[in-house]
Amino acid sequence: MLTRVKSAVANFMGGIMAGGSNGDNFSGSELPLKFPYMRPEFLGLSQDEIECSADHIARPILILKETKRLPWATGYAEVINAGKSTLNEDQACCEVVMVKKKPGGSSTPSKTPTTKRRSSLPNGEGLGLRENADSDGLVFHYWALFDGHAGSGAAVVASRLLQHHITEQLREVLDILRNSALLPPTCLGEEPNLTPGCHRALTRAASLRGAAGAPGSPGTPPTRFFTEKKVQHESLVMGAMENAFKEMDAQIEREKSVYNISGGCTALVVVFLMGKLYVANAGDSRAIIIRSGEVIPMSTEFTPESERQRLQFLGYMQPHLLGNEFTHLEFPRRVQRKEVGKKMLYRDFTMTGWAYKTIEDEDLKFPLIYGEGKKARVMATIGVTRGLGDHDLKVHDSNIYIKPFLSCCPEVKVYPLTQFEHGPDDVLVLGTDGLWDVLSNEEVAEAVTGFLANCDPDDLHRYTMAAQDLVMRARGVLRDRGWRISNDRLGSGDDISVYIIPLLYGNRQP
Repeated sequence: MLTRVKSAVANFMGGIMAGGSNGDNFSGSELPLKFPYMRPEFLGLSQDEIECSADHIARPILILKETKRLPWATGYAEVINAGKSTLNEDQACCEVVMVKKKPGGSSTPSKTPTTKRRSSLPNGEGLGLRENADSDGLVFHYWALFDGHAGSGAAVVASRLLQHHITEQLREVLDILRNSALLPPTCLGEEPNLTPGCHRALTRAASLRGAAGAPGSPGTPPTRFFTEKKVQHESLVMGAMENAFKEMDAQIEREKSVYNISGGCTALVVVFLMGKLYVANAGDSRAIIIRSGEVIPMSTEFTPESERQRLQFLGYMQPHLLGNEFTHLEFPRRVQRKEVGKKMLYRDFTMTGWAYKTIEDEDLKFPLIYGEGKKARVMATIGVTRGLGDHDLKVHDSNIYIKPFLSCCPEVKVYPLTQFEHGPDDVLVLGTDGLWDVLSNEEVAEAVTGFLANCDPDDLHRYTMAAQDLVMRARGVLRDRGWRISNDRLGSGDDISVYIIPLLYGNRQP
């Protein structure tokens, strides 16, 4: 087992520096790609420029061309890794999308979603969409980052298709979302709730008095309970995004027998709809809002350590998933055979703290979660616990599938953007883990705030320049001892992708 684990870690971490594949043809598949590898469409790069950007030695930072800008004057910059994989496994997408009813007046989803993308100045973006929004549908802004692993295939597919799944899910509740004066009906086809709090609540005693057979009860038993949860409109948007992630993951699984869709990817998605930002995260990318210099975290990283109890519970409930090779228990270090019968610190899914247990032969199995920080792995193989894809991922040299422990469901956080007045330096920063591995929330906020303070507030390029500066700080400068950042710290050798989204323009949306 130890040899197997060492081989698994070497294969996962080695990349091309160890002579491994970039993952896109890892299985030797002769299947065609669903979408060709490329950099984000909004960068407008030629094939030669894409090839030049893949220089693992120079690591040039790519930014938006002057002739193309994203909605809200969004800033974007990216850089390839220092040799971990042949291709840049990060992908990005940004669109302005209209959700329209299916022809015929029904709001059920159609097979081909109606979407439009706008690459225009913030004072003109989406004008054609907004003109028809009141009568035909709803417009939402969409930003997304995908961080691939074991190949770029899943990240490329998700960057092309996830927004369409979100569109389809929102289409199902389009009529309800447009009628913001009424709470969503509990059951479709019923009249919506007219006013909050209009339902009659019964005490337990009153309910029991009205039960069939109770003294004084009528012949026909009344409804036992009258209370009903009040579901808000924003919960429907959250649910639509959660279901879209699940549909995207299911599509990747269905189509992997038809197309070569390599590896998996994390996903960080932002939707601006009806005055609110919805930030959905599945993985270890991160989003923060910087408002008046204050940092507001908008995502949570999902790692083997942060999801230890969920993973351990699954291993406890379904031990066959561990393949008789792993234990769901955690110990401070590997248990040795000479320690059988002794007492050692441990914890399981019920515990946050630690206690002692008598070591048994079963405890000699390799831990389900092993390592700390960025080195923590699930089944000695993968360092993220949520994302899309990875359906074929197995423990090295075994038939133990890891996918049951990996969730495609995102955590969705909501920011009521239009409830606040934002200045030109208030921004939402999205970054893949290559940024956050070397810079803290506070360091990023300080860097962005300081850079924007020295720019003309009316300069539409200021956010792209700030994104470029941020990527430069995280990548560092190549020296004799590798890439180095401030205070001679080790810079990021990973792919880095960054959006800087000014919130000021959200206040100007109708």
